[in-house]
Amino acid sequence: MLSVSNLSVQFGKRILFDEVNTIFTQGNCYGIIGANGAGKSTFLKIIAGDIDPTSGHVSLEKGKRMSVLSQDHNASDEFPVLEAVIRGNKSLFKIKSEIDALYADYTDENAEKIGELQVKFEEMNGWNAESNAAAMLSNLGVKEDQHFTLMKDLDGKAKVRVLLAQALFGNPDVLIMDEPTNDLDYETIKWLENFLANYENTVIVVSHDRHFLDAVCTHISDIDFGKINNYSGNYSFWYESSQLAARQRSQQNKKAEEKKKELEEFIRRFSANVAKSKQATSRKKMIEKLNISDIKPSSRRYPAIIFDRDREAGDQILNIEGLQKSIDGELLFDNINLNLTKGDKVVIFSKDSRAVTAFFEIINGNMKQDAGKFAWGVTTTQAYLPLENAHFFDNELSLVDWLRQWATTEEEREEVYIRGFLGKMIFSGEEALKQCNVLSGGEKVRCMLSRMMMLRANVLMLDEPTNHLDLESIQAFNNSLTNFKGTVLFATHDHEFAQTVANRVIELTPQGAIDRYTTFDDYFENDKIKEQREKMYQV
Repeated sequence: MLSVSNLSVQFGKRILFDEVNTIFTQGNCYGIIGANGAGKSTFLKIIAGDIDPTSGHVSLEKGKRMSVLSQDHNASDEFPVLEAVIRGNKSLFKIKSEIDALYADYTDENAEKIGELQVKFEEMNGWNAESNAAAMLSNLGVKEDQHFTLMKDLDGKAKVRVLLAQALFGNPDVLIMDEPTNDLDYETIKWLENFLANYENTVIVVSHDRHFLDAVCTHISDIDFGKINNYSGNYSFWYESSQLAARQRSQQNKKAEEKKKELEEFIRRFSANVAKSKQATSRKKMIEKLNISDIKPSSRRYPAIIFDRDREAGDQILNIEGLQKSIDGELLFDNINLNLTKGDKVVIFSKDSRAVTAFFEIINGNMKQDAGKFAWGVTTTQAYLPLENAHFFDNELSLVDWLRQWATTEEEREEVYIRGFLGKMIFSGEEALKQCNVLSGGEKVRCMLSRMMMLRANVLMLDEPTNHLDLESIQAFNNSLTNFKGTVLFATHDHEFAQTVANRVIELTPQGAIDRYTTFDDYFENDKIKEQREKMYQV
């Protein structure tokens, strides 16, 4: 279907890809993974034809059509929504435009040409194009009254949904997507997961959403050591098997027979989990092809995120009564009454993300509520990772001096002590002396996590903590919060994070909070909660 031959990419002295050869076949979904800077987005741009490799070539099977989820959100601004979607199938839209032009200047001479074009148009299911495009838009949450709105008049989130429909429209033979879940809510992501899980053509996707990769991928394409290796299975299989491969490589004295037995047990256990998975589909036969023997230990570096507590909190963590907040006259939430107790790990969310950030800012004393009150338990200590962290880095301090600001004892002020925290977050050697105002988004989040670890709090608050992080950091972070013995309040768009960390779900609405001790998946699948959610947003 799509082949990559002898592909090399070099920027200056840096070699990104070195003689890469790989094939993407029909019916499979390939998740492209790799450390930050490994070249994931560059690779997608090369196979999409947007940039040229240094050497080598990409070949798409003759007669096949490729579609790319546009990263330019303004490219279709001058078109109505429905037309923008249909334009996603360029060959179909070209024929439609030719027919329209010939009808506009109709002559007897044009009639035969129109007839020929209409035959092609019918073969491409063109007469159903508008109804199919409208149905796809509705499934993605773009309402019918917006279908003839100009793209430039849509808000950012609606525009992302339309661009997604544009990429999916017309059943392309090869579908390329770079971070398709960005700015999508849980319901829309779930629809996309189901759509792609049953998609019969080739999908190549880059995503930091592990739940999404697990739900849709039949293969993982790992960019490492300048090469790309394809492995059967989803992200969880690749991650667990690569960890196992690394452990086995370090166990030099372990007998070959024992290692083989361990591998077979791993595949048996993983296969059983996949078979029970809600995402498993009849199309996906990956269980039959699981093979760990060729998987290599990864060169990735995983940060050591370890949250310790100076002391254990008492039973009373946080009490909230009648909390209310509006922004620019728009009610975000009202009548929020909550009581948090020791051991709660709560995912906080709302249909309006501003409500969640306002909630965190209020209980951290950074924003004033319109009504209501809250009180922290006397035995609690808090550490907060805000959505926006730029003001923490508005100086020229080295990372060592930056982190020293939160030291409380002479021992903690020692450079060796501080470098220990930075080293856990992969700032080693000279990197620990970088100025904090030149850090990337991901580096800033890792610094903020070092700060939180140093505070040794028994309550952690996190507003979209996975933003800017790579898969390795997200995985390590997820594992750390799962093992943390204190209380956690967090908001996230990472489904796996929410499902594996939270034991309680709280949704903020204009008519109060929906509060359930349940898993994240069960919250969204409960019919009674669905009815309640619908009512709570009717202001």
